[in-house]
Amino acid sequence: MGLDLDYLSGKTPLDEDEKDGLLFPTKSTRQELDEFEQQNIEQAMLWSMKRNFRQEYVFSEKFIRELHRRMYGRTWSWAGEFRKSNKNIGVDKREIGVELRKLCDDALFWISGSIYVPDDIAVRFKHRLVSIHCFPNGNGRHSRLMADIIINKIFRQPVFDWGRGDLTHDGDIRGIYLKAIRAADAGNYDLLTSFARSGMRDG
Repeated sequence: MGLDLDYLSGKTPLDEDEKDGLLFPTKSTRQELDEFEQQNIEQAMLWSMKRNFRQEYVFSEKFIRELHRRMYGRTWSWAGEFRKSNKNIGVDKREIGVELRKLCDDALFWISGSIYVPDDIAVRFKHRLVSIHCFPNGNGRHSRLMADIIINKIFRQPVFDWGRGDLTHDGDIRGIYLKAIRAADAGNYDLLTSFARSGMRDG
């Protein structure tokens, strides 16, 4: 049985052009694709954690696109490119660049004015970023890695734990995570910030 790209548990559905961008053999299984994709993501994590980045660079379209490309560039030909189709979530495709600039400007303001504590800044940025939904796929994991980079590289604090579980596929931890996301959608970030550190407290 070959790879079924319509099975996208926890992921944004792809249109036909986006499916054509797969660089992984379609005769492979979904599990093999997930494992290959995870290897790509782990390489990007190592790249990001071994380097120091200027604050202004982290909060830029260039860096946000580069991080996505490094996370998915061996899996999808469109990695690092803004989506060219509208999804059931996210802003209109024509507004991605504008909304991303607003978010980056807001984050720099939060930092310069000490508007929020570091964890809240990173988590709010993550939530707004995934709400914009810049890319065809991978937005959730990309936004979490962005939060880790912000908290570690800008504020010199430990990266988040994100419940220490699988947030991509259905399960108890993902359910708690989605509940926290829905609360953040309504303007209450307490659950999401708490969840981001939940593994550290429980461990």
